[in-house]
Amino acid sequence: MGLFEGKTPTERNKLIAAGVLGVVALVALYLAFGRSFFGGSTTAAPKNSPTPRTTTSTNNTGDRAVPSLSEQEFVYQTTPVDYAPGYASAPDPGRNIFAFYEPPKPCDPRKPGDCPPSPIPSPTPTIPPSPVPTPPIALRVPIPMNVYAGSPGFRLQVDGTPFTPTMKIYFDGVEMATSYVNQNKLSTEVSANLIAQPGQRVIAVRTPDGMLYSNTVLLMVNPPPKPTVQYIGMIGRSRYNNDTAYFIGAGAGTTPFGARLNDVVSGQFRLINITPAEVVFEDINLGFKHRVAITKTQTGTGPGGTTGFPFSGSIPGIPDNIPRMPSGQQGRPTPRPGEKKDDVDDKDDPPS
Repeated sequence: MGLFEGKTPTERNKLIAAGVLGVVALVALYLAFGRSFFGGSTTAAPKNSPTPRTTTSTNNTGDRAVPSLSEQEFVYQTTPVDYAPGYASAPDPGRNIFAFYEPPKPCDPRKPGDCPPSPIPSPTPTIPPSPVPTPPIALRVPIPMNVYAGSPGFRLQVDGTPFTPTMKIYFDGVEMATSYVNQNKLSTEVSANLIAQPGQRVIAVRTPDGMLYSNTVLLMVNPPPKPTVQYIGMIGRSRYNNDTAYFIGAGAGTTPFGARLNDVVSGQFRLINITPAEVVFEDINLGFKHRVAITKTQTGTGPGGTTGFPFSGSIPGIPDNIPRMPSGQQGRPTPRPGEKKDDVDDKDDPPS
């Protein structure tokens, strides 16, 4: 049966083309890979010899015989070390892994010169502190410089240079609502709760971003002056319109003195209320009110060396025959049944 028997002309042409392409492919493989693609290679087997000698390969592969042990030792002993720090496997510079530490021979401190002297440590250099930078804003004393604790709110003014409309006054760290007067003056309103307690208040001026700031100044909040007298008792009137309180001054051995309502004591404190338990003074200059409780035990000494309350000495304005009542026995006598009450205003009741 022929190769092309029963085939159409188109099929015969396809078979002829396939055969031609196969021949072309075989020629291309031969040209690309040479003889090694179509035939095997031969390798010469190495032969061991008692003395090292140079062997020459006669084949075309370029293989060499394995060097003997004596050749390897000769190469290891004669090849210099190539130190390349750039490689990770390179040894550390200046380090000998075969070296070990040998401690020095122990010395005897009892023998002079046997132990080396201890090294003297070098002194640590002292770094001078850097100077504090001068604030760019110069702030002078505040106005006012002193206030009293418990005073009502007041207007605070600070002087300095140069001020800008964006600057704020800080009162003890609290940012205040600041009014810009001019480049030399700023002002703010200080509320009473900020000066309720005595002490120092720190005042500064700066911009909200903190780039411009001033030095700090102090405002002194002083405790208000108080009366120094001791309240020892009172003489009550029938209609409470002419009561008299009696006091002893701060100094020991002083004579008691009396004061009525609206009298000024110690040149500064007006007596505005009298009760058997306490009196109330008002500072005529500052407006502060001070309560002074009655003193239960007095340190004064009356005639005959009598001490304590009731005071046994003569009190100015009080007849000696009027009975004295201790401070714990307060109150006015109540008329007995059938007894008519005396309406004379200036008649004295027993002292309280």
